[in-house]
Amino acid sequence: MKEKTEKTNCARILERMKIPYEAFSYPCEEFTDGLTAASLLGLPPEEVYKTLVTVGKSGQHYVFVVPVAQELDRKKAAACVGEKSLELLPLKELFALTGYVRGGCTAVGMKRQFPTVIDHSASARKNIYVSGGRIGLQFSLSPKDLLTACGGKWGAVTTQEPPEAETP
Repeated sequence: MKEKTEKTNCARILERMKIPYEAFSYPCEEFTDGLTAASLLGLPPEEVYKTLVTVGKSGQHYVFVVPVAQELDRKKAAACVGEKSLELLPLKELFALTGYVRGGCTAVGMKRQFPTVIDHSASARKNIYVSGGRIGLQFSLSPKDLLTACGGKWGAVTTQEPPEAETP
């Protein structure tokens, strides 16, 4: 359901950057996985992306935005950011590090901006849906605008193989 909602840090940053987005909410009081969120909003799962926070062998944190129906390939993701290996951030550390809770975490407006990689699959889409900064809130925006807002880069970081380039 599209609606006006209280501003999240993510919304304030997007508005300050003059990046257009639409907010959509769904009934939810606690963590709901991305596939369920997509279903509650009546969206195709391939248009909904989740935000994962990781920690590299070096101790540096990284953010990855990937389709909800896919898994982060930690080996590909580590190579993409120049790390030997990556682990998902323990949930108990998520709020203190990012200011967001599980199910409401988004790449825009964390307490600190971490290196961010958006899966290459988003680059072919007109819009994608990502968390708006709280549980039960999704934002629809251009993947290129999301990339700009979080200062990220594209990368092939899921277990799914990237599409091969067409040959003439």
